[in-house]
Amino acid sequence: MNSAAPAPVSNFLRTIIDNDLAQGRYAQKRWAGTPGPAAVQNTGSPDPARIRTRFPPEPNGYLHIGHAKSICLNFGLAQHYQGACHLRFDDTNPEKEDQEYVDAIIDMVKWLGYDWSFQNETNLYFASDYFQFFYDFAEALVLAGHAYVDEQSPDEMRATRGTLTEKGVNSPWRDRPANESLKLLREMRDGKHPDGSMALRAKIDMASPNINLRDPVLYRIRHAAHHRTGEAWCIYPMYAWAHPVEDALEGITHSICTLEFEDQRPFYDWILNRLADLGLLAHPLPHQYEFARLNMTYIVTSKRKLLQLVREGHVDGWDDPRMPTLVGLRRRGYTPASIRLFCERLGVSKADSRIDYAVLEQALRDDLDPCAPRSVAVLDPVKLVLTNFPEDHTELCHAPRNPHDPAAGQREFPLTRELWIEREDFMEEPPKKYFRLFPGNKVRLKYGFIIECTGCTKDEHGNVVEVQAQYLPDTKSGTPGADSIKVKGNITWVSARHAVPAEIRLYDRLFREAHPDAGDRNFLDAINPDSCQVIQGWLEPGTVATPGAHWQFERLGYFVADRELSTPAKPVLNRSVTLKDSWAQGK
Repeated sequence: MNSAAPAPVSNFLRTIIDNDLAQGRYAQKRWAGTPGPAAVQNTGSPDPARIRTRFPPEPNGYLHIGHAKSICLNFGLAQHYQGACHLRFDDTNPEKEDQEYVDAIIDMVKWLGYDWSFQNETNLYFASDYFQFFYDFAEALVLAGHAYVDEQSPDEMRATRGTLTEKGVNSPWRDRPANESLKLLREMRDGKHPDGSMALRAKIDMASPNINLRDPVLYRIRHAAHHRTGEAWCIYPMYAWAHPVEDALEGITHSICTLEFEDQRPFYDWILNRLADLGLLAHPLPHQYEFARLNMTYIVTSKRKLLQLVREGHVDGWDDPRMPTLVGLRRRGYTPASIRLFCERLGVSKADSRIDYAVLEQALRDDLDPCAPRSVAVLDPVKLVLTNFPEDHTELCHAPRNPHDPAAGQREFPLTRELWIEREDFMEEPPKKYFRLFPGNKVRLKYGFIIECTGCTKDEHGNVVEVQAQYLPDTKSGTPGADSIKVKGNITWVSARHAVPAEIRLYDRLFREAHPDAGDRNFLDAINPDSCQVIQGWLEPGTVATPGAHWQFERLGYFVADRELSTPAKPVLNRSVTLKDSWAQGK
C-alpha cells in the first residue's frame, strides 16, 4: 500500500488553532491525566498536549465514509499539532446501542491508521463513564435555579416550544421551587416515575429566537438496560447536554462538529459557562467549531436507511462491498491510505457540497497504481486455439510485476496451444475500427506472439465456442523479431492448461441515481439491479488469492481477494474499481 501521506492543506480550522496557539489560549490549561471536573483538573500539571480533539461516535451502527472525514480531521489535527485525539463513545441512548458497534468502531479507527493514545495516556472513553458527573452537575444546576423538573408530557412540551416565528410558552412547572425540583429529580433517578412522565429542563429563555435555547431537556426517564451500566440508571442525559460536559471533563480544546450542530453552539456555551460559574468545570473551556459534513452521490449515509438495507436483505450485511460503511469499503478493496487521501483532497470548509463518488474511486486508483502487482484475468472466456502451436509445448512469457517499480521484478507465465481470451476480443463480422480478432486479422497476444485469426467454431445456437488462429513464431515480445510485423490490436490471455479458476464478483454502485434519497422519494426504488454480478473467470497462474491481496488485472481494473470468502485453493475476488470512470460517460 502506498502510505505516503499528502502534505497538509491549510483550512479555517488550522488557522483557528494556529491563532489559539500563538496567543497562548491554552498555555495555562491543566490536565490531571484523566477526565474529571475542576476539582480534579486543577490538581494536574500543564497539559502536555498542545490541543485536544475528539471523535465521538454513538455506538448505534457501523461507521460509514462520512465518519471517515471526521476521523481523519480530528486525529489528523491532533497529530499535526502534537496533541491528543480522544475516541469517545456517546452512549447515552441505551435502546439503540450495542457492544457489537463499539467493537466495530474501534476496529475501523485502528484500520484507518489512527491511535487514541498520547504519551502514557490511553484516551478511550465512554459518556457512560460520566453518568455520575452528569447527575451531580444536574443537581447543582437545579439548586442554582438554572434547571427545573417539568411534568408536561413530551407532546405538551413540543406544543409549547413554539416555532421559528412564534415564541414558546413557559411551562406551568417552570417556577417551581428548587428544592421541589431536586426532590423530583432524585425520584426520577431512583425509578419512582414512569417513562415520559417528567423531565429535567434547563431554564434559559422560552422567547429566544434560537429554538435550542427554549428550555431544552437535559434528562429524560428511560427504564432501559444500558450495554455498559446495566440497570444502574433509569434517567439518561440528552446528547446536547452530555456533549459539552464530556468535552469539558476531557479537557477538549477544539470540539469539531458538523454544521447541523451550529445552532446548538449557544446552548453548548451556556451549559459550560453555568457549570464553570458554579466551580464545577475548569477554565479554559472547550470551544465548538463546525464544518461541512461529507455528502456524496450514489450513496445513502442515514443509519436508519443503512439498517433498512441490511434488515430487508437488499445487501448482504453491514460489510457488503456495495455499502458505504467502512467495513464494506474495506471488503470492497479500499485501503486506509486511499480513504485518507480522499479525505485530504476534500479539504475542510463551512460550505455544504455534494462530492461525486468518482472522487473516492480515483483516490483508490491513485493509491494502488504505484504498488499493486499486475496480472491477467479473463472474465468472459472463450477458448482460443493456436492450431500450429505444438500441443506439448510451453513457451514462457514475462511481464513486469509493476511497471512503476522495476525492483519488483518480472512475473513468468506459460503460453500454450489452448488459451482463454475475453469473448469481446473476437468478432466474426467486426465494425469499423475494431482492431482485435476477426478472420484474417492479426493481433498480438500481449507479452507473447503475433497471431492471425483463421476462423471460429459455433454451437447449435450460433454462439462462438472456439476461435482458431495461427501464431507467427518469430514475433515474440522482447525478441529481435517482435517489431517485424505491425499490428493495431493487443489482447490479454491466460493458458487454458494452467489458468486458476476463480469466482469473481463485479461490484458496481448500489444506486443508479446520484441522489437516491432526495426529496420524498423512496431510495429503494433507485437500487441498481446490476450492482453485483457473480461470474466464473480464469486467473493468470501464480495468482495466490490470500484474503486482502490486491491486483490490477490488465484492462479490467483493481481487484481484491475477499476477506471473508477467498482462500488460495478457492479464490473469490471482488472488483474494487475499474481502470476508468465508466459512469462519467453516462453509463
